[in-house]
Amino acid sequence: MTANFRKIVFPVTCHPNTRALYEYWLAKCGSRRMPTRSDIDPTDMPRGVLPGICIVEVVLDERRYVYRLVGTEDVEVRGKDPTGQSVIEGFFGPSVDDVLNSYDRVVSTQAPFLDPTHFKAPSGRYVTEETLFLPLSDDGNTVNKILVFSQSRHMRKSAAA
Repeated sequence: MTANFRKIVFPVTCHPNTRALYEYWLAKCGSRRMPTRSDIDPTDMPRGVLPGICIVEVVLDERRYVYRLVGTEDVEVRGKDPTGQSVIEGFFGPSVDDVLNSYDRVVSTQAPFLDPTHFKAPSGRYVTEETLFLPLSDDGNTVNKILVFSQSRHMRKSAAA
């Protein structure tokens, strides 16, 4: 039985990859509030999600969050690889405050969060349709990593842009 704190109501327009990764995460939870990082195995993740994932570490210093793994599609959409940078330095979203608020929400609630906000890449070639934040914990109580999945679609850059 899925606990209410883990329940996400997906919009009808939600991409199947986003739903598939959420179901994968739920299965890895089992009876726990959230899985550990070692529970997440790239070889058994749903097909098609790996290029769009990031793993962000929660750190106890002024950096707050640090990119530890960034998928190839996420790097392409961003136009750079932020691995090793803090989210403050390498964020991708409407604003640093918006992005930090999403991470803060997952840490404080210890629950997944779906951000359905569309965000167009500065290049104009991609739009992020939705971003899913999934908490991970080594001790079962404290969120120490966050699995992030962004579903993006390729767009043609308009001649006017």
